[in-house]
Amino acid sequence: MENKLRFYNTLTRKVETFIPNEEGRVAMYTCGPTVYHFAHIGNLRSYIMEDLLEKTLRYLGYDVKRVMNITDVGHLSSDADTGEDKMLKGAKREHKSVMEIARFYTEAFFNDCGKLNIKTPDVVEPATNCISEFIHMIQTLMEKGYAYEQGGNIYFDTSRLKEYYVLSNHSEQELLVGVRDDVDEDANKRNKSDFVLWFTKSKFDAQELKWESPWGLGYPGWHIECSCISMKHLGEYMDIHCGGVDNIFPHHTNEIAQSESYLGHKWCNYWFHVHHLIEKGKTSKMSKSSGEFLTVSFLENKGYDPLVYRMFCLQSHYRKPLEISYEVLDNMTAAYDKLVKRIAALQREGDVDQGKYAAYKTRFEQALCDDLNSSMALTVLYDMLKEDMSDATKYALAEDFDRVLSLNLTTAHAAKNADQQVDAELESYILARIEERKAAKKEKNFARADAIRAQLLEKGILLEDTREGVKWKKA
Repeated sequence: MENKLRFYNTLTRKVETFIPNEEGRVAMYTCGPTVYHFAHIGNLRSYIMEDLLEKTLRYLGYDVKRVMNITDVGHLSSDADTGEDKMLKGAKREHKSVMEIARFYTEAFFNDCGKLNIKTPDVVEPATNCISEFIHMIQTLMEKGYAYEQGGNIYFDTSRLKEYYVLSNHSEQELLVGVRDDVDEDANKRNKSDFVLWFTKSKFDAQELKWESPWGLGYPGWHIECSCISMKHLGEYMDIHCGGVDNIFPHHTNEIAQSESYLGHKWCNYWFHVHHLIEKGKTSKMSKSSGEFLTVSFLENKGYDPLVYRMFCLQSHYRKPLEISYEVLDNMTAAYDKLVKRIAALQREGDVDQGKYAAYKTRFEQALCDDLNSSMALTVLYDMLKEDMSDATKYALAEDFDRVLSLNLTTAHAAKNADQQVDAELESYILARIEERKAAKKEKNFARADAIRAQLLEKGILLEDTREGVKWKKA
């Protein structure tokens, strides 16, 4: 590992050289989705950049074990443990059980990840699998004096800590009651910053998922699950914990509080956070609560390849807010298509120039090791393609870089061409329908013309009316 990876550590608020607890091995945890709805592309930006981090570590030769939770219980509409349970909200919306909602949206999440070439973590654990682990940790925290029972719920007592706001600049005086203005303060808390470890039926009688516990029938708070699931699969010492910047407080702050109080020692050395995606013309992050939200399927229906969105994310640094618009996606589509077409045109025969191969591989590694500078890594790719060297060398480098970039650099163009191909019989049918539609429009029978367009769309053929006439393509 000649090049040392450096990235921004939220815990120390500076870019640091990564040194794992165990040489050559990395214990990595990712906060997974709350599976009550489709993931919007703002969420998926975080997973793309976390995927980049994992693949960079593997590219550099580390043995990575990555764990991710699935939140299928306990995440309330406010991250400050107030409001309606998100899973219950999804179940009410679709008139299904909570577990039906969880199964459907878990599958949808991983389908989206697959389209974006996001690697599935080595371990994926739903929260509902680990109730006994949650109860054990809570019991231990109570025995150690870090938790208390009040009003039927179990709370973590933040006043027992020397320093609670280790990841943020919050203070007790600055702490808001909740994420939203319409949230009432929880009178059961001894301190405003205390958070719920376990809810009982005394607070949420409508909750569908409940388990027996020493404190009554109830269910876990959101924050406890990541601590327990990570320890279950990665042990007491973790190298990297990932998430979006909105997880810093209170979620990750609470994870550190309960985990280190339970363990009695430092838990995780590096905290990696990805900034928000913002829609052009708006000032706040993209969210499900703001009305219609962009999903991978929504982009596909608009004609965008999901990998165009991945490339769009890679062209910006993970620590900067990223503004998205259709104009930007159109430009990125043109750039991506041109890039993969250029790589497809390379001749693979011949010898690889080992000297130039090693030089560009080093430049690529250096870009990634410089706080995951994915934009510079793409620049290295473009510089390489312009370099005076054999096609075989360029192709080998593109293939190697794609182990991290995951843009299907050497396969996308051929796959797209294969998708566009139709047999002679279908082409004859399409052309006949186009002429029939043309005649219908001439007769001002627009209903018939629209019906023909719809019939072709059902067969996967999209018509486009242009100045040069009607053009068609596979939808």
